[in-house]
Amino acid sequence: MRIVIGIVLIAHGIAHLLGFLVPWQIIKSEEMPYKTTLLSGKADIGNAGIRIFGLFWLAIAVAFIIIGVGAILETTWWLNLLPGITMFSMLFSILSWPESKIGVLINASIMTLLGISARLDWSL
Repeated sequence: MRIVIGIVLIAHGIAHLLGFLVPWQIIKSEEMPYKTTLLSGKADIGNAGIRIFGLFWLAIAVAFIIIGVGAILETTWWLNLLPGITMFSMLFSILSWPESKIGVLINASIMTLLGISARLDWSL
C-alpha cells in the first residue's frame, strides 16, 4: 500500500512542476497558459508575483516527491508531513482555479484518505 501511495504522491509532485515551469516561461502549455492572475483572473499579481507564486509551486512539488519517496522507503516521518503539504497544495490549487481543478480533486482525495485512515486506525 505504501508503494502505491508513494508513487501517487511522486506523480502529484511532478504535476506540481507545471505551476513552476509555466510562470517561469520554461515551457508553454495549452492546458495551463501563462498568466499573471489568480482566482480565475480576479487578482493580477504581475510578472514578478507570478514567478514568486511559481517558486511556491516548485517547493510543493519537491515536498510531495520527498514525501512520496519517504512513503516508499517506509520512513517514520512521511505521514506526519503529508497533511500539511496537502493543505498547502490545496490552497495553491484553489488560487490557481480553474487550471488546477484536478489538483483540488487529488488533494481532497488525499485528505479524505488521511481522515479515513485516522478514523479507522489504518496503518498507511
